[in-house]
Amino acid sequence: MYTLGIDTGGTFTDFVLQSAEGLKTYKLPSTPDDPSRAIMQGLEHFFGQQLPVNLEIIHGSTVATNGFLERKGAKTLLVTTHGFEDILFIGRQNRPKLYDFNVTRPAEIISRSMVAGVKERMLFDGSVLTPLGKTVGRRLRAICRENGSESVAVCLLHSYANDVHEQIIKEQLSSLPIPVTISSEILPEFREYERLTTTLINAYLGPLVSSYIKRLTRQLGSIALHIQQSNGSILPAAEIEKRAIYTVLSGPAGGVHGAHQLAGEMQIDKIITFDMGGTSTDVSLCDGKPTLTRDHQIDGYPIRIEVMDIHTVGAGGGSLAHRDAGGLLKVGPESAGARPGPICYGVGGKKLTVTDANLFLGRLLPDQFMGGTMQLQTGKVAAAMGKLAKQLGLSPVAAALGIIRIVNASMAKAIRAVSLERGYDPKEFCLFAFGGASGLHCCELARELAIQKIIIPARAGILSAQGMVFAEPSLDYMQALFLHGKELNSPALANTMQTLVHRGFIEAKTLCRNGDQADIDVSRFLNLRYQGQSYELCIPYEKNFMELFHQTHEHNYGYRLQDTPLELISIQCSLKLNRKKKALPRQKKTAHPKIRPLCEQPIYFEHTPVDVPVFKRADMAAGLTLSGPALIVDNYTTILLPASFSLAVDEFHNLIIQGS
Repeated sequence: MYTLGIDTGGTFTDFVLQSAEGLKTYKLPSTPDDPSRAIMQGLEHFFGQQLPVNLEIIHGSTVATNGFLERKGAKTLLVTTHGFEDILFIGRQNRPKLYDFNVTRPAEIISRSMVAGVKERMLFDGSVLTPLGKTVGRRLRAICRENGSESVAVCLLHSYANDVHEQIIKEQLSSLPIPVTISSEILPEFREYERLTTTLINAYLGPLVSSYIKRLTRQLGSIALHIQQSNGSILPAAEIEKRAIYTVLSGPAGGVHGAHQLAGEMQIDKIITFDMGGTSTDVSLCDGKPTLTRDHQIDGYPIRIEVMDIHTVGAGGGSLAHRDAGGLLKVGPESAGARPGPICYGVGGKKLTVTDANLFLGRLLPDQFMGGTMQLQTGKVAAAMGKLAKQLGLSPVAAALGIIRIVNASMAKAIRAVSLERGYDPKEFCLFAFGGASGLHCCELARELAIQKIIIPARAGILSAQGMVFAEPSLDYMQALFLHGKELNSPALANTMQTLVHRGFIEAKTLCRNGDQADIDVSRFLNLRYQGQSYELCIPYEKNFMELFHQTHEHNYGYRLQDTPLELISIQCSLKLNRKKKALPRQKKTAHPKIRPLCEQPIYFEHTPVDVPVFKRADMAAGLTLSGPALIVDNYTTILLPASFSLAVDEFHNLIIQGS
């Protein structure tokens, strides 16, 4: 059996192939105009023209994310209750920048002309106040034809309590050759605006993702294709077509899952993942397990599905550096992407990037980049750095160091956002650094945040793809359920949860391969709050769930209201299919391993260069220790070890870095 993880990023597409021979890796530039082209090139690298029939592919894609950010989704008709057609455009009154008088609203998903109201009214308890008209279906079909609708999203008032009207509309639109998404199937819970945006975005992205998946599936033939979900699990490609919104954090979720899985084998519980790629940096905190959230936003619009709690900033190797209107140096969030890429790639880039700054400072070897397959252009970078330095009134070295410091400050802020701002001390966590650019910045970040240990995985440059190889199928379900006070001890809670889990088991069996049916893990959760509060916490459904809620509330907010009644608003369950996994490759430690430097390289840590030995990571045996300063080159990443840091190579061939 071959399992291939494919992570399509904004700059590179990464491959990790697991087979009886171990793990094999590959990396090549992405093809943003058609991501499947890079995928087929990678498959040809591994297998030639003939793909093995026993191949399974797990794919993390940016198609949904990029499609939404660029507003390239389907022309979607939104159907809502008459009188509530403006919910999407009114939104919430929250202001992310309270004193900014020049706030710009996010770009519209659809225009107001693509919203249709239908006369019906469901009450909060599920009782029908105004029945749905008999001619609604005919009218909506006519609107779809007139507007050229490619997809339909239906979100009626209080449909989480009774979905009969949404189901009728879905049935009456079934004769049209377009997909219909109803809110009671995507997000059956209250909060009208969040339910509407989640439903609409799913309908908006559905045809785009479906088109891409079908095109890729045709090229793959009978090869099994799974898609990485935003919560770290996977689903067959056919299922994802109806759940496009579940892929918005597809790639980054694979990285967090890969880091957590590796940390488990190393018996480490507390980690902060630091994934610095070419376009952006993703950070997440795992305290025993990955942190999940249902309060995620994409380009200003809330999506209330469960996703990995990943904080993303526009700081990557390809982040553009320039002098702003005020004369100050600015880095990101714009990126050079895969094409044209940084200036040093030599394919037309004209603006300096973080990668160019690292090359200028001697932190990258021009003939060792991408395993020596890409020669970096130092002369072009030096000329461009000189121009930028002149604009800023600085020396070229000072300008390059400024680029590094600014991007480091942005990434340190992101790590504080997932740790200190949520009650966690980063000093108690290991920093898992991966992604192509992380090794050049992780030590300086650790020093800034007082983190004592850094782990750079064996395949750090492509860990997201490795995480996909070890991901497992799962399904999530939710149902609105309003109980408070003593009602939480009634049979209603247990009975409703049992019904929800039973529904999940029926659908989960369709994901099973032969022999997998019995090995399904079920996780149950309650969304609870103190009576009178506006927002809830997700708590495991255990015997002591009330005390767990008090403890979690106290940890998050610093206090508990022991005598205040609790209120339940919804229940959730997750069914994960456990599959047999192969262990990661290990290497026996040798007694006193030695290594000779490849060469010496002048590197700027400050304004004066220091001659630093350069080592090849492939030559490092398990058990080796090394003190900085040093530069370690790998096929897909480069690691900078400052003078105050030392490293050791463990049995997994990870680099364990500690500061003095």
